[in-house]
Amino acid sequence: QVQLEESGGGLVQAGGSLRLSCVASGINLNTRNCGWFRQAPGKEREFVAVIERSAGATYYAPSVEGRFTISRDNDKNTVYIEMSALKPEDTAVYYCAASRRFQDYSRDPAAYTHWGQGTQVTVSS
Repeated sequence: QVQLEESGGGLVQAGGSLRLSCVASGINLNTRNCGWFRQAPGKEREFVAVIERSAGATYYAPSVEGRFTISRDNDKNTVYIEMSALKPEDTAVYYCAASRRFQDYSRDPAAYTHWGQGTQVTVSS
């Protein structure tokens, strides 16, 4: 059974930092692109960041570029996103996702086949 489990969310003041983790079981993240997405109340799910399966190249949404860093630990089958200089507009449920094996990277949620249950991040002003 494939499972992605996020952790690390919480309440933080504006300007603060959080690190989210996503641990996978039942699949090998090393052969898949891994992305972080977020969804705020009343809004569509949006792309945040992705780390490619092979060379590990990373891509970010313009709204988080320079503040968020995505990384992976293949030995632990885990993907992280380090978030700093958080803003109230970063408040959302954050989801990790894994693509099909050996797929080109994408910012489209439809390209990801496995999803975690989400973790709430709330940034107070």
